[in-house]
Amino acid sequence: MTADTAVPVYWLNWRVLLCGIWISFAMVIASYLIWKYEGSNSSRPDRVRVETQHGDSGALYEDEGWRPCLKDLHPAWLMAFRVIGFVVLLALLVANVVVDGGGIFYFYTQWTFTLVTIYFGLGSVLSVNGCYEYRNRVGGDHVELDAERGNYVAPRHAENVSGSNTMKSSVLHEHQSDRKPAGILVYAFQIIFQMSAGAVMLTDAVFWFIIVPFLTIKDYKLNFLLVSMHSINAVFLLADAALNSLQFPWFRFAYFILWTAIYVVFQWVIHACISLWWPYPFLDLSSSYAPLWYLAVGLMHIPCYGVFVLILRMKHFLWSKWFPESYHIEK
Repeated sequence: MTADTAVPVYWLNWRVLLCGIWISFAMVIASYLIWKYEGSNSSRPDRVRVETQHGDSGALYEDEGWRPCLKDLHPAWLMAFRVIGFVVLLALLVANVVVDGGGIFYFYTQWTFTLVTIYFGLGSVLSVNGCYEYRNRVGGDHVELDAERGNYVAPRHAENVSGSNTMKSSVLHEHQSDRKPAGILVYAFQIIFQMSAGAVMLTDAVFWFIIVPFLTIKDYKLNFLLVSMHSINAVFLLADAALNSLQFPWFRFAYFILWTAIYVVFQWVIHACISLWWPYPFLDLSSSYAPLWYLAVGLMHIPCYGVFVLILRMKHFLWSKWFPESYHIEK
């Protein structure tokens, strides 16, 4: 039988104090990283080009929210994928609410699944707008090219090659200089991407490697929704990561930490007001091992986030090798 969580004696002890120290320390460090790195990017958009040339990938351009990482891939393909992903994830989330009720949002899994759904919804909006801009840009380039051809005089072969290279270089330079710094929606999109990456790895790892073995021992049968909630979101997110142009700066790991910390604080507030069962056994503060559980789960954030970083590095390596002319992750 679980302990009564709505009485003072449950909270006034060394276990809660130590767990509170873990959580507070993590939130303070995460907030400091966001203030130090994110604050400078958002408060001074004119620094985008300077910062990125010096290797700070925290700054963003507007088209990074909708531009595929392969030049030969039309943005409409990424848009279509994101729309499909949003529809599928939203349908699964709605089905989960219909079958199990609104109480599903008591779990970290549904928090994360909702976050990924929001990511694909916002990504769909950015991609639709990006495709519109892309069409106008390409159409404008064709008009300018036709106008230039009206006064075109054929040069000699050597001059033609030199002129062609110069024109390409000029166009690329002009395109680079014309790129707009990202607005608030693209920054929010980037942040949700990195929060989702770590949270999805964490929820799926805990579910498949910790919870499922215990459920198997008790002959608990997994249903379609339960399996989908711990797999489909990861599949769609990894596929989007393989196609998009988003960066993965290390300091936004802080948002992932805050995301989990906010969930834990949410659980603490609820249990302090109402005596309820804990959604995950390792959150129960009545156990003398609670501080170790909290510390262990907190440390799990590092490898879970690191796995996604390794996946993206593998993407860069493979795409650069297989599509050297088409692949680009430049600022």
